[in-house]
Amino acid sequence: MVVPTLSKYENKYEIATFKRDESGVLEVTLQTDGTDFVWGMVAHEEMPYLLEDIGRDPENQVIVLTGAGDTFIHYEDLGGVQIDPPIWAKVHFDAKRLLMAHLDIEVPMIAAINGPASVHAELGLLCDIVLASPNATFRDTPHFPSGLVPGDGVHVVWQALLGPNRGRYFLLTGQELDTQQSLDLGVINEVVPRDQLLPRAHELAQMILERPPMTVRYTRAALVQQLKQLMTDNLGYGLMLEGMAGVHWWPKDFGNKKP
Repeated sequence: MVVPTLSKYENKYEIATFKRDESGVLEVTLQTDGTDFVWGMVAHEEMPYLLEDIGRDPENQVIVLTGAGDTFIHYEDLGGVQIDPPIWAKVHFDAKRLLMAHLDIEVPMIAAINGPASVHAELGLLCDIVLASPNATFRDTPHFPSGLVPGDGVHVVWQALLGPNRGRYFLLTGQELDTQQSLDLGVINEVVPRDQLLPRAHELAQMILERPPMTVRYTRAALVQQLKQLMTDNLGYGLMLEGMAGVHWWPKDFGNKKP
């Protein structure tokens, strides 16, 4: 088995930059051309492999996930792709691996949400500790508000975070949560000034690393086990429902484009 090391994947992906300190804290910054991350088909394909690589690298002890620019994942541009069964088969394959690869990472993850997160916000919210800047907002734009079934894991994550009734309301109405609402509802853990967001994430990472290494690693595994079971039971089914509806109706100009 080939074990990935940072030197093997740090220049492998278009969608992220990596920086690891001597204690093993890996900072992953999602970006497009050095600034705000735009989710697209490249991201959809790369992200599962990226998560697998960082999860399999034994030198990574804690992961800090953040975004470049003023947003976390707020923009989306799928390049005018039109969904048909062969394309959805590829989307289905990548989308299942995307969230399962996230939950398979066996070291603690800290999200530093640096701004609005309306596209795949669950990539931050599935982390074990979630920090957010005061301007961060949370919404699920790409699915029901755009005419699609919220079946690619958001139906699991948001109901788990908000409870069944609040979660269904959130997904059906396109509700946007600001930082105070998100804090009150338990979606995030701390609101931190933007310039202190990454320092606070690294402070928490060092606190975690004061515990024995195997305790740190296996605690993450224990804490995400219920979520992994929920995903195993519901993710593939949700994706098939999303695909069946999508092949009948797909937005012609899909995505929240970057201005």
